[in-house]
Amino acid sequence: MSAMVSLLFHLLCCLTVFWLLPLPSHSADPDPLQDFCVANLSASISVNGFPCKPASEVTSDDFFFDGFTQEGNTTNAFSSFLTPGNVLSFPGLNTLGISMNRVDFAPGGINPPHSHPRASEVGVVIEGKLLVGFVTTNNVYYSKVLTAGHMFAIPRGLVHFQLNVGDGEALAYTAFNSHLPGAAIVPLNLFASSIPNEVLTKTFQVDADLINTIKSKFRS
Repeated sequence: MSAMVSLLFHLLCCLTVFWLLPLPSHSADPDPLQDFCVANLSASISVNGFPCKPASEVTSDDFFFDGFTQEGNTTNAFSSFLTPGNVLSFPGLNTLGISMNRVDFAPGGINPPHSHPRASEVGVVIEGKLLVGFVTTNNVYYSKVLTAGHMFAIPRGLVHFQLNVGDGEALAYTAFNSHLPGAAIVPLNLFASSIPNEVLTKTFQVDADLINTIKSKFRS
């Protein structure tokens, strides 16, 4: 009888562990196991982050980033420019679960509909007037026009955008709970990739000529 009780107790313990193991997966990035892990971007192997640079080679410069000091060049199809401050440009963020972007907008510029598969997002408008919106998985649309000092939040993985609706330039900073949130940009995913025309014509219920016209706008 005692053996049966012991077996049941160990089975319960195992089930409890298996139930708890998936819980960390609901967070964005794994928790770090050391004070810091400055990314070795040249390493050939990467699993949920980059290998650490040897501590003896870490300097103060690894923890500072000046990439946001310059205005981005908005002379492009979207009239906006995103300057990323993620682990690829700021290796000191490796394993810290945080990153930021600077987004510059010319008049009428847009940060086109996109999603971040690995992070939720918060942002603050620094200059100008932006229409910020996102769409839920139930196709409910939420939006608001924001001006300097206003903050917004975008739930993880949802399609969202920012559109400059002011008369002049606009500037926003966005932050993420991932050192590399990723970005799936809807128009580029659909029309700058090798998705077959047949898929797009059936999806949008239009003819191939229109799809080809749209694709021509996104070819480099």
